[in-house]
Formats: sequence, C-alpha cells, structure tokens
Amino acid sequence: MTNIFYQSALHKASRLFGRHGRITTLLSQLAVKLGRMDKNELSFRKAKAKLDVLARLVRAYANGRYSAVSWKTMATILAAIIYVVNPFDLIPDVAPVIGLTDDFSILVWVYSSVQGEIDKFVAWEQSHIKIA
Repeated sequence: MTNIFYQSALHKASRLFGRHGRITTLLSQLAVKLGRMDKNELSFRKAKAKLDVLARLVRAYANGRYSAVSWKTMATILAAIIYVVNPFDLIPDVAPVIGLTDDFSILVWVYSSVQGEIDKFVAWEQSHIKIA
C-alpha cells in the first residue's frame, strides 16, 4: 500500500502494542465516529459490520483473551482503524459525499487481506460464547 496516510497509520499502530489504554481509546474514537455517520447508507452498514469484527478482534487481543493472530495482522488492523478514525487522510472526511470513500477502501482492502485471520477469530469467538 503506497498511501502515505495509511503508512503513517501503520507506523502509529506499531507503537500501540502493549498499550491497552491507548487501544481502548482508539476503539472509543471509532465508536464515536461510527455514531456520527449516516446509519441508513448501505455502505455504512457494510463498513460497520466489518469494523465491529475488527474491533472485537482488537479488544480480545488487547485483553489477552485471543493471541492466535500475528503481530503483522494486528498492526494492519490497527492501522486501518487509525486511518478510519483520522479525519485528515487522502480524502478528508469533511468533503461532502466522497469524504469517507478512502476510509472504506482501506477498510475493505485490510479486511480482505486478513480475511483468513478474521475467520479464525470468529470461529474462536463462537466457540467461546457462554451458553446461559
């Protein structure tokens, strides 16, 4: 990926390892940004579903509950979340209509590139759901 904004996000992501509080803050920022988006848009619903899975994976990894994922994969996922949260990227989020296009593009690219790891996480998550 040659997007300098994504590369910057990847660099920032690499500094988050072992910093549970900062990761929690990042996930809170993601929740706030998602709360401000138009929830009726199809692209929002698709992006939210992907971001929800990524956020659960990051949270489980940060809490030490799930470790069957590589450092590189976690850095890639954290970078995508940083990119989505940052309003100043390739296409600033304040640009009407197209402002989130690059965010969704990065999200889809990252999600696709780590799909195998996501599938493993979702299977692990399903096997650890407590039956009431």
